[in-house]
Amino acid sequence: MPLLLLIRHGENEYVEKGRLAGRLPGVHLNDKGRKQVQCLVEKLGQAPIKAIYSSPLERAIETAAPLAGALNLEIIPIESLLETDYGEWQGQTLKGLRRQKLWRSVQQTPSLARFPGGESFAECQYRVCQAIKSISTQYEEKDIIALVFHADPIKLAVAFFIGLPLDNFQRLSSSPCSITALQIDPQGCHLLSMNYDINFNFPKT
Repeated sequence: MPLLLLIRHGENEYVEKGRLAGRLPGVHLNDKGRKQVQCLVEKLGQAPIKAIYSSPLERAIETAAPLAGALNLEIIPIESLLETDYGEWQGQTLKGLRRQKLWRSVQQTPSLARFPGGESFAECQYRVCQAIKSISTQYEEKDIIALVFHADPIKLAVAFFIGLPLDNFQRLSSSPCSITALQIDPQGCHLLSMNYDINFNFPKT
């Protein structure tokens, strides 16, 4: 099975302002997000990546496009890599959502959480992992495949493949434009890197 690079899209105005973008159309990378993508291309622009898959949302495509250009590859959009369907929560501020009763379940018992008018974390995890499994079967063991999508789906996928209970997936992190590396084989999954943040600066001491 191939090496999978799970890449979160770069920063956008919703991330910057603490709002939940969800599946809203027209959410684009901001200046910081575009700089993050430049760093991503510097890091992976000469890597032997065989294919690039992406969520069809603009912020994911805009993250994938420069890397695809550097590698002379086509982006393969796939609906199953879409952001979690947050339903009525999308577009709202995280500050306001924290006051809602459901917030505690989202953070502490996400296996029981369903977003009003949207999907559950369990449903999101299932569709994303099915997509990753399907993609993995199409490539050889030494191939490297990039998948550009979203924070919660990335964390949910990692939790599934390493056997972490769904209720613990919120303990994982996926920063904008970070890289998570998974090696999936018939014997199981190896998490080689989680949330490798190309822009991380250690605090000054």
